[in-house]
Order: sequence, then C-alpha cells, then structure tokens
Amino acid sequence: MPKRSRLEPQDTSPVEGQPARSDVAMDNPLFVPPFVATRVAKGIPIDDIAEYMNLTALFRNQWGFRPENGEDDTEFKDRVRATLRDELAKAKEADLLIPQVAYGHFAANAEGNDLIIWKDEARTSEWMRFTFPRQRKEPWLCIADFFRASDSGDEDFASFMLCTIGPRASEEAARLFAENQYQNYLFLHGLSVEMAEATAEYWHHRVREELGFANEDGPSLAGLFRQTYRGGRYSWGYPACPDLTDNAKVVELLGGERIGVTVSEGFQLHPEQTTDAIICHHPEAKYFVA
Repeated sequence: MPKRSRLEPQDTSPVEGQPARSDVAMDNPLFVPPFVATRVAKGIPIDDIAEYMNLTALFRNQWGFRPENGEDDTEFKDRVRATLRDELAKAKEADLLIPQVAYGHFAANAEGNDLIIWKDEARTSEWMRFTFPRQRKEPWLCIADFFRASDSGDEDFASFMLCTIGPRASEEAARLFAENQYQNYLFLHGLSVEMAEATAEYWHHRVREELGFANEDGPSLAGLFRQTYRGGRYSWGYPACPDLTDNAKVVELLGGERIGVTVSEGFQLHPEQTTDAIICHHPEAKYFVA
C-alpha cells in the first residue's frame, strides 16, 4: 500500500473528565482462535484476491478513469474492467504479483491504553505491548478498550496479519517510470497498490472465518469496504494507531522475514506494497479518529 509518513506527534495527555477506559462493552462473546501461534500463507491464487479489490479506488483514484456519455456506475465499471483484465493478465504472465501473508492469533489483554501480548496462553510472561492513543473527547475510544482488561481475570485474544505482494511489481513500476512509460507505470502501480489492499481484505475475511463469525458479514463484497462485518482491522500510520515504530513489533511478532518483509530505519514496511494490521473481534471495533 502507499507509504504512510509518520504522523505529527499527538497530544496524549489526559484532559478533564477523560476516563481510564471508555464505555465499550466487556460482556461481548469471546471468540477463541483455532490456534495461538503464527502461520504463513503462500501461493494464494491471484484471481481469488482480485475479487476483493475496491474497483472504485482502483478505477477512479489510482487510474483516473471517469464515467463517459452518461454512464452509470455499473456501465462505467463494466467498461474499465476490460483494462483490468488486460493488466492482470500481463502481471500474471510476468509473475509480478506474489501475494504472501504472515498472520497469527495471540493471548492478549488490555492495561489502560496498552495492549499486552503474552508469550503463551498461561499469560505469565509478557512478550510485548502496544500503546494506543485515547480520544480526548467522548466517547473516549482507544483500541485497547476492545480487549478484556488484564486485571479482570478473563482471557482474550488479538489477531495480527502482515500482507505483501512482493517486490517485483514495484521494481517493474520503477523501470517503467524511468523509461517514461507513464501510462504503463500508472496502470501497474495502481494495480499493485490495490492488490496489496485486496490481499489484506481477503485475509481479514479468512481470519473472521477462523474466529467463527464470518457469517456476520454483510451480503456483498462491496459492503466490506464500509465495514459491514464484525470487528475492525487497524493498520499503523492512521489516527487510531499512528505510531509507525510498531511496524517493527508486528514484523517481530509474525516473523516477517519468512515472507521477505523487513522494516526500514524510518519504520516503513518493505517491499513497498506491504501492509500490516491488528484485528479486533469486538463488535464495537469500528474506525475512529483518536
């Protein structure tokens, strides 16, 4: 996905009336994962991932297409799909898209604004923790609130994933740009960005299946882009979890080297079209601005 620059430091000092925790419910059903460990997925079919692409983002935002001659949205997308088929065929023939995923489920609990990741299910030894900002006005949300508190005596679990389509698409896009093949560059770069996002969307659905609540998804794939599913997926670099240094923790947690993912000195993920996320099963976990 596009590189997200480090956000300006946020003022996280408490404000008058700010509680230690929001009113997020703590009696939601607990979904126990089928394993507490990490796994790697390779050889994922390109066509399966392509089904999860946000065509509006690809056609309009990345490629710059617009409806013509009074086309409605369906007619517009049907027309541009011909270009998508051609670009996917070229990318597959040149083996430019190599989707891989490292993901896992972990014993976890909240402590204030922190999410503790335990080394094992016994929860006797802390592995690492993530600190998330809390809203400075109602409803005072913080990602940590979507997990049961460590002093509650209740178990809980957090899921993480790291998705990449590998370096080849970016390398080829750089070559096309250097050779002034701007149209081809635009098509390949836009496709690679949205395929990385589609890989994350595809694997998030897989995680919901493993946790046992994919049946709560909305009736259409298009609805997934509006969060018509249970829980939430938060990527670092956005307001609810702005600290890009946490990318290094996720790579460590999931063994990112197994899929060729590293972190730069500026805490950007490499290869370029790579994204990571924490997945919360809590039904109130939706996007918000901290």
